[in-house]
Amino acid sequence: MKKRSPPIHYPMPFTRIELAVLSIIDGRLAVLLGRRAQEPHAGKWALPGGVLRIDLDADLESAAQRVANERLGVTLPYLRLLTTVGSAGRDSRAPWALSIAYRALIPIDAIDPQAGKRLDELRWVSADEAAQDRTLAFDHADLIRVAAETTRGDIERLDLPFGFLPERFTLGELQACCEAILGRSLDKSSFRRRIDERGLLEPVPGEMRTGAFRPAQLFCRGR
Repeated sequence: MKKRSPPIHYPMPFTRIELAVLSIIDGRLAVLLGRRAQEPHAGKWALPGGVLRIDLDADLESAAQRVANERLGVTLPYLRLLTTVGSAGRDSRAPWALSIAYRALIPIDAIDPQAGKRLDELRWVSADEAAQDRTLAFDHADLIRVAAETTRGDIERLDLPFGFLPERFTLGELQACCEAILGRSLDKSSFRRRIDERGLLEPVPGEMRTGAFRPAQLFCRGR
């Protein structure tokens, strides 16, 4: 009988979950950062994150929500997988480290995050400024850049930011939201024509929003 070879045990990478929580503040795309309470990079600002726990996490999204609850005290709606990065030397705690980054798009008043486990403080900052800030911990400036670029690419493709909007909204509110994310103005006629051609929205029958100008039709997400 052929002798069986002993099982091969492969060393596993140190695996973390990072959270790029985005909102619109003062008409600009912003990202939520936490000040790290422990080494490595104690005292530096970073994306909220935590280690993947195979004893606690049924899957990756469960891991992301657990980290959100532990670090921020909230559950994050509209969570999307952003990117995965890994290499040797990314984290001093292990010879090889992997980060799985998630992105959440939320209105600023939809959550009330509080600094939790291993974080001293939270703050919202401009996503564009954070993407250029090389004082951030790890390679998180690069992850923020990817989050901002991905979100803006979604808007360019008319993957509309419903996570930032109320259930019912005007076309003006939608355009203002998209412009804040993109950081530039959009041509009103072209923007509305593209939305209409794709059938992305449905008018809410009989519902209008009144203001200083003529009443505006309310819309909701198309089915």
